[in-house]
Amino acid sequence: MPRRTGGFIGHRGLQAPDSPTAVTPTAGNTQVSVAFTAPSDVGDDAITAFVATTNDGFGATGSSSPLTITSLTNGTNYTVRVFAINDYGTSAPSDASVSFTPALDPRALVFGGSDNNGNLDTIQYFSISTTGNSSDFGNLTQACRSSAAVASSTRGVRAGGIAPNADETMDYVTIASTGNATDFGDLTGNLIYGAGAGNNTRGLIQLGESYTQAVDYITIASAGNGTDFGDRGLPISYGAGCASPTRAIFGGGYSNNPAGNSNVIEYFTIANTGNATDFGDSTQARYSLSAASSSTRGLFSGGIVSGYSNIIDYITIANTGNATDFGDLTAATGNHGGTSSSTRAVFVGGIAGSPTVKIDYVTISSTGNASDFGDLLNPNGGACAETCATSAVHGGIA
Repeated sequence: MPRRTGGFIGHRGLQAPDSPTAVTPTAGNTQVSVAFTAPSDVGDDAITAFVATTNDGFGATGSSSPLTITSLTNGTNYTVRVFAINDYGTSAPSDASVSFTPALDPRALVFGGSDNNGNLDTIQYFSISTTGNSSDFGNLTQACRSSAAVASSTRGVRAGGIAPNADETMDYVTIASTGNATDFGDLTGNLIYGAGAGNNTRGLIQLGESYTQAVDYITIASAGNGTDFGDRGLPISYGAGCASPTRAIFGGGYSNNPAGNSNVIEYFTIANTGNATDFGDSTQARYSLSAASSSTRGLFSGGIVSGYSNIIDYITIANTGNATDFGDLTAATGNHGGTSSSTRAVFVGGIAGSPTVKIDYVTISSTGNASDFGDLLNPNGGACAETCATSAVHGGIA
């Protein structure tokens, strides 16, 4: 005999369905997917719809599990309940779900690179919050290596690189989807061995070619050509960049005046065009290094001193001063890419004695040695050097 616990809305509530059970939320970027089990007792008529609502009134309606509620606020805690509806009315609400917090998908992108067969046009991706191997995302507009990368929370941009036609070109992808890149525009000059940094609005790109001091900027949401931003203090190539929401940090590299490895760290205020300001010095003078950051701390890893280095050092972005030792990579590495979430830095590919597909990671807020994350893909079965990387949740966004 049916239990008929009854609904609370409708003219014949005792003939409404029972409540759904096992409500399970899976949070995403400004949304949640709500899975649930439909009631076995549907009342005196078939269920016509289910409704999921959060504790502050956002809702979604559909015919089956799961339901997706959108327009939520990232970083806010919610719970959700689900109702079942038939022609006689609406069930009592389900028990409240566990608490969940929408957040940006911590997806990292790796653009191009090279292996023993030449330049790569691959785009790879992985989630920074979990360990594991990368997956195929799509292809760049051309094969190239030694590019720079910047990103907003929604769009990743590859800038320049070594290829017959890549030096000034930029292309972009929508980070949350997969697919091939689209032309973005051109830089004001050639970018080879340059570096990128930026926030959720602007990307700053140091050109690097012929030891230039020039830095371009782009508005990431709007495709178009680069615009002159200002100059670094040294004519330099082979450096690395990271950022907070207000400051872009560039460090290391190789200068031709004075000639040699650089330990210089400089910063730009992203909102204001102009030249770089001295920040301090890294623990090593090195080039072909990589960088990653949270919104408060920047990390510089690996690179070439006389041979390859395994050193990671860090700075507090809001305070100028010299870098401090953080720990070591799993192997001495250069010509690699770096990116981050608000909590993790990941360093991808490069040359560690020979080209490698390895991915390392560290927890940014602590100090210590890197751990193995997983491996990059390579369509030729080899290794992947001279990559660049970015993410939807790097320090300039978080």
